[in-house]
Amino acid sequence: MPTRKTFCRFCHANCAIEVEMVDGRAVEVRGDVADPLHGGYTCMKGRELPAQTYHPQRLLSSLKRDASGACAPIGSELALDEIATRLAAIRAAHGPRAIATYCGTYGFMNSAALPVAAGFHAGIGSPNLYTSITIDQPAKVYLWSRVGAWLGGPQAFSQSDVSMMIGNNPLTSHYAWQGSVPPFSPSRRLRDAKARGLKLICVDPRRTMVAQLADIHLQVRPGEDAPLIAGMLKLILDEGLHDAQFCAAHVEGIETLRAAIAEFTPAYAARRADVPVADLIAAARLFARGPRGVATTGTGAEMSRNGALTEHLVMALNTVCGRFCREGEVAPFPRVLSAAAPRKAQVMPPRPLWGEGFARSRIRGLTQMAGFEMPAATAADEILTAGEGQIRALICVGGNPLVAWPNQEKVERALKSLELFVCIDIKQSQSARLAHYVIAPKVSLERDDIATAPEVFYEDAYARYAEALLEPAGDVIDEWEFFWGLARRLGTPIPTAGGPLPMDRKPDKFEVLEKITHGCRVPLARVREETRDGGRFFPEARLRVEPADAGADARLQLAPELVPEQLRRLVAEPIDASGRLMDEDWPATHLLICRRTRQFFNSTGQDLGRLRAKGSTNHAHLNPSDLDRLGAREDDLVEISTRHAHIVGVAKSAADLKPGVVSMAHAFGGHGDGEDAVRAHGASTNRLVNDEVGYDPITGACVQSAIGVRIRLLPGSAKPRVAKGE
Repeated sequence: MPTRKTFCRFCHANCAIEVEMVDGRAVEVRGDVADPLHGGYTCMKGRELPAQTYHPQRLLSSLKRDASGACAPIGSELALDEIATRLAAIRAAHGPRAIATYCGTYGFMNSAALPVAAGFHAGIGSPNLYTSITIDQPAKVYLWSRVGAWLGGPQAFSQSDVSMMIGNNPLTSHYAWQGSVPPFSPSRRLRDAKARGLKLICVDPRRTMVAQLADIHLQVRPGEDAPLIAGMLKLILDEGLHDAQFCAAHVEGIETLRAAIAEFTPAYAARRADVPVADLIAAARLFARGPRGVATTGTGAEMSRNGALTEHLVMALNTVCGRFCREGEVAPFPRVLSAAAPRKAQVMPPRPLWGEGFARSRIRGLTQMAGFEMPAATAADEILTAGEGQIRALICVGGNPLVAWPNQEKVERALKSLELFVCIDIKQSQSARLAHYVIAPKVSLERDDIATAPEVFYEDAYARYAEALLEPAGDVIDEWEFFWGLARRLGTPIPTAGGPLPMDRKPDKFEVLEKITHGCRVPLARVREETRDGGRFFPEARLRVEPADAGADARLQLAPELVPEQLRRLVAEPIDASGRLMDEDWPATHLLICRRTRQFFNSTGQDLGRLRAKGSTNHAHLNPSDLDRLGAREDDLVEISTRHAHIVGVAKSAADLKPGVVSMAHAFGGHGDGEDAVRAHGASTNRLVNDEVGYDPITGACVQSAIGVRIRLLPGSAKPRVAKGE
């Protein structure tokens, strides 16, 4: 059987793979052992690419829904004609802001989809572009604009003596921010690092796989990451364990921050976080003494209470400990296929990425972020709120907003109210079933791509180009072709980093990729030519940290506006004797936290047989003692309620959780809490989220983890008990 090399696009890791071909069909996927970066690693999801490609429910032609709700096939060109005509009418009647696009997580798996969608929006003059980034980890995008950034970059995992992971489980998620375990073959990389002497600190409410390998596991009370990190910062500063020389030269606001965290003593922080004070102290000292290695967060921390404040405090922890690359060192994350950026031993000053001068949402006073995207948590309200600027048409690319956006009931009303709703999806997802048009796209093995999404993870100068392996089946188009086709019909341009896409003729995918990678460190044509047999390193693209510019005097800001006040409010919160927050109006019995599943990538893969066989629902994981108190056993149904809404979950015993915590995956399910529906596909935890309270004042992100809930056994759902001896 012939073998072709490419890279996986099931998730952000983009692992190097070999695909066995028979008569032009992909039949098996395995890791490419010759790849110098990935070394043969694949996960169970990536090995299901053939099943995804040939799945019986995959759409091989686009669909149009009629007034009765029935869907019928429609040619892609005719669909584009009709959609463009309807968009033109909406724009003429209501202006360009009436048109919006949402790019979900799977949209990032196509290297041209988001850049071309962004260009389309720039061309029509609508700021209403949304992505999944503002749902789960938006503070990582805007944090540097308040604080500034060290142009030498953070220290790399491979050179670390200590690593702290906070609500981050890359062994399952295959996603980790800079300085954490690289997402390709993460288990091996972490174990190898431990073998060479790495000290690992894990902060997580669950005893995850990372926690099991940790030297210190701080099993934090959900939502109390910020007090925990504040307590560690105070101890490090009080004991003089910080990098005083770096701080004196490059940091501003350290005394203001010190004053703001004065009440976060180790004893107080440990009580809030529900961890042994001795472990908190040991973790702080272990991290501070490094001497190399960074702390990183994941969705578990940033989707919880005070997520943006936690992100800031983690940044402050790294800063006071001086965990940056210095002059003369090799800078990690060179990003071969991105525009060249200087690496210098100096601070890039803060530059606001939101607020005055940026497009303003009509909802809760929020604004566009980075001049690029609007807060996704406002999208449903922007659709439902009448008046100038109301969104009337939505294009969804590789996303499933019905199960991903917060407040499912509101999201459903919003999607159903649209004058035009278009989904680009390989199947009729929960959201696509509500769409007026579903556009059938090519799958990854049918299109050219470059590995740009994971470049922020590559410590060395690695790159590759993947050419299409399969002839597309049916009438399917690439996501970028959809936006190009609309723009051509509407007579609007699509600007890119390398200039506008041609409109007098249709470019090929390579030309589009060349445009969007304009200014990259190695010419794309060369990358394509030299990586046909697999990815490779480009040593000439490595970067060393250069000396600072003459007169460079910008400093990292540890106490920007809002942060001291946020810390004052945090320490003033009422807590009981155990350190738990008190809510006399609506006392909860448990805290609900989010989790990832190894077999699915959010809602992708839930229809693939071998992955479903490993579990198809999002169980409600509970400590065994909690099950006993509820009178429940595994597989019983439990009702999980907030003051906002309720869902039904399938109970599962989980000794890796403390009592009082329930853990469920997000981006599951659709409608219905009946027993068969819940056991088949689970319920979406986003239904429990109230997006109108407790939201971040900059990003609009709302609390989606560490949510106070009440749990009870659903009457009549308990399975018959069999007495011992019967």
